Order: sequence, then C-alpha cells, then structure tokens
Amino acid sequence: MPGASPRYRWASPGDVNAFFGLALDNLADLVLAVSLLAAVFDYPLPFALSHLVPGTAAGVVVGDLLFTWMAFRLARKTGRTDVTAMPLGLDTPSTFGMVFFVLGPAFSVALGAGMEREAAARHAWHVGMCSIVASGIFKMACAFFAGSVRRVVPRAGLLGSLAAIALALITFLPLLEILGSPVVGLVSMGIVLASLTARIPFPLRVPGALAALLVGGLIHVAGTSTGWLPADAAHAAFDPASALWPTEWLAALRFEWLQAWGDAVQYLPIVIPFALGTVVGGIDCTESAAAAGDEYHTGSIIGVEAIATIVAGACGGVIQTTPYIGHPAYKAMGGRAAYTLATAIVIGTAGLTGTFAYLYQAIPGPAILPILVFIGLEITAQSFHATPQRHYPAVAIACVPALAAMATIQADKLLAAGATPAADLAGELFSMRVLSAGFIVTSLAWAGLVTALIDRRLLQAAAWCLAAATFSLTGVIHSPFPDGRLFLPWAIGTLPAEAAGRGPLELATAYGLLALLFAGWHAWLAGRTEEAAS
Repeated sequence: MPGASPRYRWASPGDVNAFFGLALDNLADLVLAVSLLAAVFDYPLPFALSHLVPGTAAGVVVGDLLFTWMAFRLARKTGRTDVTAMPLGLDTPSTFGMVFFVLGPAFSVALGAGMEREAAARHAWHVGMCSIVASGIFKMACAFFAGSVRRVVPRAGLLGSLAAIALALITFLPLLEILGSPVVGLVSMGIVLASLTARIPFPLRVPGALAALLVGGLIHVAGTSTGWLPADAAHAAFDPASALWPTEWLAALRFEWLQAWGDAVQYLPIVIPFALGTVVGGIDCTESAAAAGDEYHTGSIIGVEAIATIVAGACGGVIQTTPYIGHPAYKAMGGRAAYTLATAIVIGTAGLTGTFAYLYQAIPGPAILPILVFIGLEITAQSFHATPQRHYPAVAIACVPALAAMATIQADKLLAAGATPAADLAGELFSMRVLSAGFIVTSLAWAGLVTALIDRRLLQAAAWCLAAATFSLTGVIHSPFPDGRLFLPWAIGTLPAEAAGRGPLELATAYGLLALLFAGWHAWLAGRTEEAAS
C-alpha cells in the first residue's frame, strides 16, 4: 500500500548470537549465586533452587518482555525496521554483593542466633526480598529525575567502585574456582578471552560464550567419565528431579517477608548504592543505544528495570535486574527483538519449572565462570574509558574500599576456621573491616572528594567530607561492628576492644576537621584572588 510504513523485522539471524550472549550471561549469574551461597555459606541448595531462583527468573521475564514490547513500539514510532531491543538481565555486581554482603551474612547471623538451618535460610531469603524490593522502589523514584542523578553522582566514584567490584569480586573470585579445575576452566577462559574480549571469530561462527561452554563441557564429561578429572561430589549427590515444578516460592505472595524489614535496614547501605549503580548504568545504556540509532526514553528504561526488580523481589527473587551495557554490540550482531523474547522464555522456563536444576548440575562451573571474568574485565575497562583521564586517581582510590572487602571475605573464612590472630594482626584486621564496611558508599565519598580536589572545588570537597562524617556517625560507612550494623550517634553501644581511639566519633571528627580545613583553604584562595584582581 503506498505510504505505508515498512514492516518491523523483529527477528533476524543475528538474534541467535545475541540470544546466546544474553541468556548465558543470566544463567551464569544464577549458577554463580546458587553455587556461592551453597559453597561459601553452606546455604541449603534445595531451598535456594525452590525459593530464590523462580522469583529471580520472574524479574528477568518481566523486564525482557517489556523491553521487547518497547522495541516494537519504537519501530512503529520511527518506521524503522532495524530496531534492537534493549538487553536486560541480572546485575552481576549485585549478584556478588547480595551473596557476600546480604544473604550470606543474614544466614550466618540467624544461625548464630540459634535458628535451625531451614529457618535461618528462610530468614535470609526474606531479608533478600526486602532488599530487592527496596532497590526497585529506589530505582522507580530515580526514573523521574534520572538526569539529575547522573549530574549529582561523580562518575569516577560510581565507576571506580564498580571497577573494584569487577576486579576483586567478579574477576578474582571466579578465577579461584577456575583454577580449582584448570583443565576445564583455563581452556574455557581462553576461548572467552579470544572470542569476546579480542573479538576473534570462533570457527563455524559459533558464539564465543556457547563455544566456551561446549568445549569446557566436553572436556569435563570426558575427564570425569574416564576418572582423569575428579567429579563434583556435591553435584553428584543432588537429584535435580527433586527441584522440578517448585511451588515453595509462592509463599512469597503471602507477604510474610515484610516482617524482615527491620533486619533488612542494616543492609541498605550496601543495597542502595548497587541500585544507584544500575540507574546510572541504565542512563549510560540508553545513551549508547541512542548513539547506535535506537533512541529510547531514559525514564522509561529506568522505570522498566525498577518494575522488573520489584516483581523479582515480591516473587522471592534476590538479585536485581538491570539494562545491559552491550546494546550496540547486540545491534552489531544483527539482533532485533527476538533475542530478548527468547531470553525471557528460556530463563522463565528454566526458573519457574525447576529445570534450571538440571542446568545447574550439568553445566560445569569452571566452563561458565569465564564469562564472568570477561564481564569483570569489560566493566573495569569501561570504568576508565568513560572517566576523564584527570580523574583516574579518583577511580583508583574508589577501588581501595572494595579491595578491603575482598580481603575481609578471605580473612573471615580463616577466622571461622579457628584462626587466632596476634594482637597486632587483630588490629590490622579491624582496620580492614572498618574500611570495607559500607565500602560502596565509602568509594563514592572518597572519589567524590578526590574528583572535587582535582577540579579545585574545595567547598565541594568539604561537602563530601561532611557527608562522610555523617555516614560514619550512623555506621553507613566504617561500622566497627562485625555484622556491619547501623546505629544512631547517641546510641552507638559498646565498641569492640580494637576500636579504641578509632571508633565512629573519631572518624567523624577526622572528616569534620577536613571539611573545616578545605572550607578555610577555599576562603584563603578566594581572598588571594581578590587581592590579585585589585
């Protein structure tokens, strides 16, 4: 018909590559979350598969379906046939953050309080749900003034903390697992680095992520069946058929988890900065999509990720969703809207029917974890690439608190195993714990401070110091307690013996004195400028 708009080609051969990249990324995060909870914290595997996984998958389903619909809507609006849907999936930094700083500690504290293992697992699940819903509500509020959020938060601070998480957690911790089975892990990682990082096409045009999984899986099967490689006893002992058609997660719809809000509050200094990271990341994703030719509305993109996150938390999910930064890459592959639709179907089917348990048992961890190494390297590279060169010191200092968090995780394992440090070492471990407590907020504050100083904005630097002083007085950063709990300045309570002379009051005083120093320094410079002008 003359004048009619061309029909949107919502599916193309490029959607195959895009689908494997997006779907395997989400599966890797699910496998990682369940594996780390079970291996590091001894969290009950059947409980995780039947309660945590379905709701987490539901968030991906809702988000990718909405992004698929938005692609059709944009195609109708613009009359273009090559619109690529915005990719959405589980946020990898939040996966580590939720496991190591929310779910794991909540489970351990509940066990220490005398709860039985099943009850402790349920309590940690409820805390995780509250945290994810809080993240979604925060992101929904940010959707209405997304541009202002980006202007207020220093890029070096946010990207610096993400770079540290990428190196210390997303890259380092999976590498430990990879080296635990190097024949499978290193071969798979080599394929990932060559095909995804170096962008060298794999033979027969097989997607790099899929090639790494297939080659690593074949080596694993061949090695374990011949006895050359050891089999995973935990995987072998678990019957995935027992996880089929889970209904336990439907208990989330009774909203009993709302009773855990009081316990979840202490984890918000960890959870909210991760949510803020996805908001700013969503803004960046929208801009990169516009540069590639697909101009989505920024507030709508943030709103969709907020809705998907709230749905995930309300259904029992424990990992927030986020737009992925790779839209231009998926567009270059030839992806349209079919790949997000297929991801929603596959992840939803695996999570809600319980067949994810078969994938969890069949996929060797060392073969899929290299995908996370790739993600960690990409986030780190992007953090520096997207930051002005003069602000590199701010990115670097933002990494330090997260590195302290990584070291604290390893130190806690030794202490839990019965290690007894000498007095000097105990003092150093306390300093490391104080530095790691609320590390994301600390990274933001320190990087904001350094950025302001580099730009010669001393009053702004003083403001960051005052913010850090306030945070220190409430435990948002530098909490001296092993559980990282929050407190009121007039009700700090009894501090650990190691905190003598370096508790919240001393830290707040130090930041306050710095604020006064920078304010006075600014006044002195302003006076010098006026004298020179006269």
